[in-house]
This record gives sequence, structure tokens and C-alpha cells, in this order.
Amino acid sequence: MNTSRDPLRSMASGAAALPSHGRAHNLSLALQTLHSTGPMSRADLSRTLGLTRVTVSDLISELLERGHVIELGQSEEIRPGKPAIMVDLNRRGLQIIGLDLAENSVLRAAVLDLDGNILHRVETTTGDEKGQEVTQLVLDLATRAIGLATAPLLGIGVGTPGIVDHDGVVLTAPNLDWKDLPLRELLEQRTGLPTLVANDADAAVLAEFTFGGGANDMILVKVGRGVGSGLMVNGQRARGVHSAAGEIGHVVVGTDGGLECKCGKRGCLETWLSVPFLERGLAAAAALEDPGSAAENVLQIAGERLAVALAPIVGALDLAEVVLSGPAHLLEGTLRQSVEKTLVERMLPHRPPLVEVRLAKEPQDVVLRGTAVMVLWNQLGVA
Repeated sequence: MNTSRDPLRSMASGAAALPSHGRAHNLSLALQTLHSTGPMSRADLSRTLGLTRVTVSDLISELLERGHVIELGQSEEIRPGKPAIMVDLNRRGLQIIGLDLAENSVLRAAVLDLDGNILHRVETTTGDEKGQEVTQLVLDLATRAIGLATAPLLGIGVGTPGIVDHDGVVLTAPNLDWKDLPLRELLEQRTGLPTLVANDADAAVLAEFTFGGGANDMILVKVGRGVGSGLMVNGQRARGVHSAAGEIGHVVVGTDGGLECKCGKRGCLETWLSVPFLERGLAAAAALEDPGSAAENVLQIAGERLAVALAPIVGALDLAEVVLSGPAHLLEGTLRQSVEKTLVERMLPHRPPLVEVRLAKEPQDVVLRGTAVMVLWNQLGVA
């Protein structure tokens, strides 16, 4: 297995360490420090990393040659001796393509900079397309996004519904009618760019953790075309033995039956909480005698069912946060409050409250920004 392609795996390896590994580690540390701290002199970087000035100067020379860092000119700080030259990550001189395939009825792509800022957007609406038809739409969308780039591209990151293995193969995505689809390979063949593919909730939790101030121990629930979640445990993304950690969308919640799911079971969490099911439920409520109360009931029950699925996870892992990511008009208010209330009822009381339930900071772009984190890790070693 090629673990270098997987941004969500630990760098730890059972293989013997080589000198080249130490240099790669130091290069990664230098880039990570510049990414998080901002412009620094070589001397300041040396003190921060605990490496000699000669070593740091050598590292920066290599990173300048690669185009990963740039020199910004002399420091304005007054010090004895020759003014220091400031260096920084090449934040505007390199770009990333991100794809979000999880939204209901639309496929989205963007060009991002190294800080996760979205520079250009493009999207494709979808209808009844399934399987190979959706695959072709994704490949065409990636090509269109590449055409909007204004700087060299580090690579492509993709957040997709379903279970994705370490090689970027979508093992199953019922909502797209994908099974064993080699999406990474197809995109690399089409574009010639290194590509990373992950579950959309995995990408989202990376974005919330990196850019949204997420806790070290948290679960992010992504509500869109389907329902999935990403888990951070002690600051590390949990994947599971089958690359399926966080796949709660097809967990049956309750013993009272329910609607039939696309996976073939009845009463899956997706049949209560996904955007298409919520919208259908709210549309039906609008036709009733008391539409306001009926709509509240739809959202309240959806929140309860989600909490039923989450309570054992939150309790077993002692999580600090439950983050909901999706359409704010559906998730904020009644549904979020229902999740919070039901979690309290189903878990031991704590002071202060055991877990905070909140909405993601930028839910519209959380998957796209997460794909940028994936590419940064894979190509630059910046976590």
C-alpha cells in the first residue's frame, strides 16, 4: 500500500528510518511552521525548530528551488548586524483544485490557495444521473476548474460520499451508484495531476479542525445528499480498519421500521436526516392543517434520530464537540436543539455539559477547504 498518497494516515511507519526520512521530516517541519506562523527569518526559524542555522539555510535553499517558499525582503525589525531576509510559504504562487461531490443536486469545484481561501468556483447541476454519467460529470468539472487556475497546481483533492480506500477507490457510494470506482486513477489520467480522494465528511472534519478551531476530540456530521461523519480523536483523524470510521448514514436508528433506504435497509439515519428526505418531509408538512408545528416535528425527530446514533460514540470516545455541517436553514434551531437535548437525556450528566453541539464555521465550503488540507499534507507535508 502506498501510504504516501494518504493524507489521513499517520506518518509513523514500521520501516527503518533513513537519513532521507530525517531531511523530509525537517523540510515538512519548516513548511508547517511557516504555514502556521507566517513570515520568519532563517535565524528565527532555526530557533523555533531547534536546528542549526546552517541546516535551516540549507532547507530553505531547497524549498526556494522547489518554489514552495519565497523571500519577502528585509525584516523591518531593528537588530544589530545585517538585516535578516524574511521567508514565507509561497501562499499565492501555488494553488490547489478541490472537488465537493456531496451536495444535493450539484457537484462543486474550486481553485484554492495554500491558506484554504477559495479563489475561483465552478459547479455542475445534477438530476437523475447515476454511475458512469456522474463519473463523466466529475471528470469534466475537474477539467473546467483547472482552466481557472492562475498559478502552478499542487494537485487535486476530492471529497465524495461513500467509503473510500487508501488508493482513492470509492468502494461504495449508493447515492451516486458507484461501486469500486477508481476515482483517483481516473482523475490523474484525465488531468496529469496528483490526486487525493477521501470521504466528504473526512475532508470536512480536516477543514474544521485546521481552519475552524475544532477540538482535538470531535465528530463532524456532514448532512447533504447523504449523511456521514468524520472523527478526530486526540488530534488525529480516525479511519477504522475498513476505512469506514464515521459511516453512520446507514446505521439503522430505532426498532420502529421507517422508510426504505437506497442501501436496501429500512430506517437508516439517512432516511431521517439527509437533505432530500428532510426537504420531502418539510414539503409534506406544508400541506397539513398546522404546517408550522408539522415542520417542527420533522426537524425534531431528525435531531432525535441523529442523537440516538451519536450518543454511544460521544460517550465511548469522550468527545468535546458535535459539529453539524450542512444547510443552516435545516440544521440550526429546532434540529440542533433536538440533538443537544436528546444527547443530554441519553448520557450521564456532567458539569459543565458533556459535549457542545454547534454548526460548522463555513459549512458551504467546508469540504472544499478540507480537500486543500489533504493536498497540502500529501504534497508539502503541511498538516
